[in-house]
Amino acid sequence: MGLIMAALSGFSSTLADTWQEYFVCESLPSDILVYKAKKQGRNKGSENVITQGSKIVVHEGQAMIMVDQGIIIEIATEPGVYTYDAGTPGFFSSSFGAGIKNTFKEAWERLKNAGSAAHDQRVYYFNTKPILENKFGTQNPIPFRMQYQDLGRSFTVGVRCNGIYSYRIVDPAYFYKEISGNITDTYPRSALDTTLKSEFIDALQPAFGKISASGIRYDELPLRQSEVKEAINGVLSNDWTERRGIRVETVSINSATISDEDNKRIQQFEDRAWNTNTANAAATLVEAQAQAMQAAASNPNGAAMGMFGMGMAGQAGGMNAQNLFNMSAQQGVAGATTAPTAGGWNCKCGKTGNTGKFCAECGSPKPADADGWTCSCGAVNKGKFCSECGKPKPSGAAKYKCKMCGWQPEDPTNPPKFCAECGDPMTDEDIIG
Repeated sequence: MGLIMAALSGFSSTLADTWQEYFVCESLPSDILVYKAKKQGRNKGSENVITQGSKIVVHEGQAMIMVDQGIIIEIATEPGVYTYDAGTPGFFSSSFGAGIKNTFKEAWERLKNAGSAAHDQRVYYFNTKPILENKFGTQNPIPFRMQYQDLGRSFTVGVRCNGIYSYRIVDPAYFYKEISGNITDTYPRSALDTTLKSEFIDALQPAFGKISASGIRYDELPLRQSEVKEAINGVLSNDWTERRGIRVETVSINSATISDEDNKRIQQFEDRAWNTNTANAAATLVEAQAQAMQAAASNPNGAAMGMFGMGMAGQAGGMNAQNLFNMSAQQGVAGATTAPTAGGWNCKCGKTGNTGKFCAECGSPKPADADGWTCSCGAVNKGKFCSECGKPKPSGAAKYKCKMCGWQPEDPTNPPKFCAECGDPMTDEDIIG
C-alpha cells in the first residue's frame, strides 16, 4: 500500500466531480492541531477503509499521515494531490527530518511482516503552521546569575518575566504517537496549552543559567530574543522535539524585573566597584561633602555647628578628597614609568625618556631599535606607517630644524612636538633633509 503523487498542485473543488473517493482538509484554524479526515465522494463505502485509487489532498501548512490498524504507514508533508496505491509505500517529505523517515520505515516493516489485510485505515491532517500567542508569566522569581567578569564577581538575583512564545509541529509521526493518537474528530491546542506552558516556564531556569554564563544581563533579555529561543530549545529538545515532535519557534519577553532588594544590592555593589578607583572615590567624597555643606547651612542650630560636625566627621574618617586625588596622581605617575615617552627611549635599567645616544642613568648606549621613528604628529612608530595619523615613514633619516628660529634638536631625527626656543609646532615643513 502507499501513495503516488498525482500532482504538485490541485483544486479540491473538482474532487467530487472527478474521483469516487477523496480526502481533503481545506484549512486548519490556529486552535486545531490535528484533524481526522472524513471520506468524501460518490462511493464512500466503509468510513475506515480506503479503496484503491482514492485521492488525498495536502495543502500548504499541513502534513498528512495514514494509519493502518494503529500503525503509521504513509506520510506526506509536501503540498499536492496523492493517489492511494495499496501496493507501494509512500513517503513524501522535504521539510521534515530523518526522524519521520525512520519512524515510517519501521512501521512499514512491522505491517509488511504481519501480512494481514487492512481493516481500519485513517487519514489525519496536522497543522504545521506556527501556533502563536502562547502567553507565559513567572509567578515565582527565577534564579539568574549576574556576571561581572571585569570585576571578578557574580551573584544571584531573582527574575520575574512575562511574554509570549510560538511553537510548531515538526514531526507529525512523533506527535501522533505521543500526543494525539487515534482521535475521532479533532485535537485542539487547548488540550496541550497547560502542559506546554508549565514545561516552558520550568525550562526558563536552566535556559537563564546558560544565558547568564555568556555575560548577558537580566535586563537585556527583552533584546536577546534569538539567544533566549536557542537556550530554551536546547533545554526542551529531548521532551518536545525528540519525543513529541514540536519545537519552540519564537520567544518574546515583554519585561524582566528583579525585586527592590536585589536592585539595591546591585546598585551598592556597582557603587563600591566604582570607588575602587581613587579618583572616582575622591569625586564621590567631594559630592558627599558638598551635600553635607548644604545640609549644614540649613542646620537649625546654625551653620557653624553644622560645619563643626563636618570637621569632626572628616577627622574621624582619616581621609579627605585631596589625599585621594594625590594618590590618584601618584598612581598615574607610577604607571607612566613603564610606558614609552614620546620623543625618547627607555633603557633596560628602567630609565625612561632618554633623548641622547646614551642612557642618562647608567650610560648604556641607545639600542638600534629603541624607538623606531617619530611622526610629525608626535606618535612613536616602528612600522612603515604612523599608527596615529597614517602618514608613511619618511625615507632615509629625516632631520628637523625649526623654520621660525632655526633651532635644531639634539637628535635632529627625533624632534619634539614644539620648538624649545620659540614654541612653534614642529611639522613636516621643518624637515631639512
